[in-house]
Amino acid sequence: MNLKDGVKTAINKVAIETTELSKLVKDHSKTLVDRLESFEDIINIEVGDTSLHRAKTLEREFNIRQIFIKYEGNNPTGTQKDRIAFAQVYDALRRGFETVSLATCGNYGVAMALAADLAGISCKIFIPETYHTERIAEMTTLGAQIIRLPGSYEDVVKTSSAFAIENQWYDANPGGDNTPLQIMAYSQIAFEIFEELGDAPKYCAAPVSNGTLFAGIYRGFISLYKRGKTSRVPKMIAASSTHKNPIIQSFKQGLDHCVDLDPLSIRETKYNEPLINWHSFDGNEALYAIRESGGNAFNISDKKMREMSSYLLKKESFKILPASTAGLIGLLEMHEHLNFEPDRFVAVLTAKY
Repeated sequence: MNLKDGVKTAINKVAIETTELSKLVKDHSKTLVDRLESFEDIINIEVGDTSLHRAKTLEREFNIRQIFIKYEGNNPTGTQKDRIAFAQVYDALRRGFETVSLATCGNYGVAMALAADLAGISCKIFIPETYHTERIAEMTTLGAQIIRLPGSYEDVVKTSSAFAIENQWYDANPGGDNTPLQIMAYSQIAFEIFEELGDAPKYCAAPVSNGTLFAGIYRGFISLYKRGKTSRVPKMIAASSTHKNPIIQSFKQGLDHCVDLDPLSIRETKYNEPLINWHSFDGNEALYAIRESGGNAFNISDKKMREMSSYLLKKESFKILPASTAGLIGLLEMHEHLNFEPDRFVAVLTAKY
């Protein structure tokens, strides 16, 4: 099986200042406080504050006002995964861990490898042996050790977490003790949207896989609303590959908890792989966000994702991973049925192509 997460292999360039700060982080003659401060500076330079772009061509084409693209491809390795990778490496550094470990099919591994490399921490990356991603070259160049294991992604997550406990490594997998930290890191996306718009949008759409990103964005908006910063909480729109994600299917069945899919029913393609799974590790949190916000969920075909990716490149000059467009497509399909009144709408696009 030759699966790819879609993000192209590239030299992960960081600022010259980041390289100098990394030397300070790795200097054990410095105090831990000083090293942590230097890594904080790296995070501030490299991660987040991604662009929010008003997509006027989309507005004209689909007769919707005003739609904004939150483009996570601006992060150093090209995806939103940098947000949780750097946050967890900071936590590992603070707590004295010498090794971080995780399971991945591509993007998350590169993000963790880069963060660990800048911090001077060893990185163990577990990948299902049937998966082949172009990003392995980046992981190894950044000093990560690749470990192949049999089974599905979900199987490898469980096995790698067991290895982490046995070897006293920092376990950066989804669905574990670090879930609150990961959700907090993703909540920054909501804060950044608020800073640009001055309020919450009417709707906020994002693709879902494990559900951590989606839950984090929602929690960020909830925090802003409870603190009196925004006048509303956006209705959250989730979208994923057709019939291949437990969050979407559980919502459509009217369930209040996320139910696993039959693993044998899942078929990966080069377009849907970043979205699919039979078990979403933070699915309950994402399902809660859809329900509590009065949002909706959509199944999106490979064809629609591929066409939207091409459209965004041609019309908006964004090189977007097809799977990353699922939330945007869901938002536009909802508008087609409801004919939204003019307001502000945000689609989070999670990865560059």
